[in-house]
Amino acid sequence: MKSLDELKAIREKVQGTIGMRYEGPEQTRVVIGMATCGIAAGARPILAAVAQMVQEEHLANVNVSQTGCIGLCQYEPILEVMEPGKDKVTYVNMTPEKALEVMRMHVKGGQIVRKYTVGTTQK
Repeated sequence: MKSLDELKAIREKVQGTIGMRYEGPEQTRVVIGMATCGIAAGARPILAAVAQMVQEEHLANVNVSQTGCIGLCQYEPILEVMEPGKDKVTYVNMTPEKALEVMRMHVKGGQIVRKYTVGTTQK
């Protein structure tokens, strides 16, 4: 980076990309809890696995993001799926393997994986 103008150009390019991620009525959001408790419970490899799958399979209608505290520390790592026009589904006690199963069955296949939802899982 050699000048302030170059920095501004980079900023504008990145802001345009960020804005595009959240647009569109058919956008599905996959959110991973990345507060201290989530990270301590193993959320980083889950975020990496999910993001890699979305990129490798070119799932343009899926936005993967992270959030802070979800408020269910005892159930971390947590993955939430938010589809347009549907109720949010919260998956708990995730591992990278479970998260990829959720991505295949729920996000790609439309079938909620109830065995990993908050009301049906045990540690």
